[in-house]
Amino acid sequence: MKAFEANFDGLVGPTHNYSGLSFGNVASENNGANASNPKLAALQGLAKMKALHDMGMVQGVLAPQERPDLFTLRRLGFTGSDAEVLAQAAKEAPRILAACCSASSMWTANAATVSPSADTADGKVHFTPANLTNKFHRSIEHETTGRILQATFADENHFAHHPALPGVEHFGDEGAANHTRFCHEYGEQGVEFFVFGRSAFDSRYPAPKKYPARHTLEASQAVARSHGLSNSHVVYAQQHPDVIDAGVFHNDVIAVGNRDILFCHEQAFLDQAAVKQQLTDAMGGSFRVVEVPASRVSVDDAVQSYLFNSQLLSLPDGRTLLVIPEECKNNERVWNYLTELESGDSPIDELKVFDLKQSMSNGGGPACLRLRVAMNEAELAAFNPATRMSDELFTTLNSWVERHYRDRILDADLADPQLLIESRTALDELTQILKLGSVYPFQRV
Repeated sequence: MKAFEANFDGLVGPTHNYSGLSFGNVASENNGANASNPKLAALQGLAKMKALHDMGMVQGVLAPQERPDLFTLRRLGFTGSDAEVLAQAAKEAPRILAACCSASSMWTANAATVSPSADTADGKVHFTPANLTNKFHRSIEHETTGRILQATFADENHFAHHPALPGVEHFGDEGAANHTRFCHEYGEQGVEFFVFGRSAFDSRYPAPKKYPARHTLEASQAVARSHGLSNSHVVYAQQHPDVIDAGVFHNDVIAVGNRDILFCHEQAFLDQAAVKQQLTDAMGGSFRVVEVPASRVSVDDAVQSYLFNSQLLSLPDGRTLLVIPEECKNNERVWNYLTELESGDSPIDELKVFDLKQSMSNGGGPACLRLRVAMNEAELAAFNPATRMSDELFTTLNSWVERHYRDRILDADLADPQLLIESRTALDELTQILKLGSVYPFQRV
């Protein structure tokens, strides 16, 4: 059967705000306390989804989390009515309240690791939600993420869902932001590439000194076992600790891949020559690497522009498209390199620039916003069709955003009980639009 790579983008939630919660994410830290625009953020994300749909790509939508997260605030000892819980948290622990209001689930590259049926022992598409243990505001996502994924990919004949790994630092799992699948054709067995920042049990592996290495080797190995992957079709690589300390908190900030192409910075991995050789061998000798030299684009340029947090896509006509944020165009060195790449003899045929400033200001570019799911025709027919982008869904979701979202949020607004009511009202309607059922805690009590 013919197979496709679908991109499922995270819909930005109604509480999108800048609280600077993500230590190690330079953009997040630099923009803390600025005013955000949730409405614009959601509309920018939808525009990208619709543009890829219009190009003939399979494009889906993943719903955001319920925020503010009253369930977690109550677990942490805040009591009373919903309004009283918010007021108490704002007074006694404003940073905890901010964490429980984060719209970070918009970056669905961190939602899960996905292995297509061509790679797995049982011939099903496997999903493992990421536990995201390194950041509290993200560690509270995986249960709802799992329910949303199960509602989107519900057919047990085609899809297998695993619980998140144990929520301890030894098995820190950041999902597809540190995972790439290479293949010659999407329906054929591919090579799954797992990138980790450190080892939890083996001190021989180096670690960064300034910022945390969020993803462990042991987490990657556990996911590969759970998904029933063949050892001969799995490659593990360690991020260079120095680039983590430069703000490369996930591999998708320094490298991106698709089919038989790896687009990366020359300092992305430890022992990069060996990594490239392992991938080439696992791919049967047919593998292309576009390696950007530091002399052309520094690591700082890559972090500032999010050059590698791009989407590398195969268009229906066979050409390769690189989807990049507008920040790449605003960096002279990056843009000069990209225009030479596009016009020269490289596997990348076309560039597409998107304005994603609302997401970028919190440290998430085009690649952060999407979860890739390779599916054959039967699997494509089996996933929830209400979540697949279409002209009708685009119009419906734009109207939904315009009705329910604010155009300005500051930290002080997070304790507003009306924001909670607005958010729950919007999400309750969204679950009906996307036919998800009761996936949110407030719908399940």
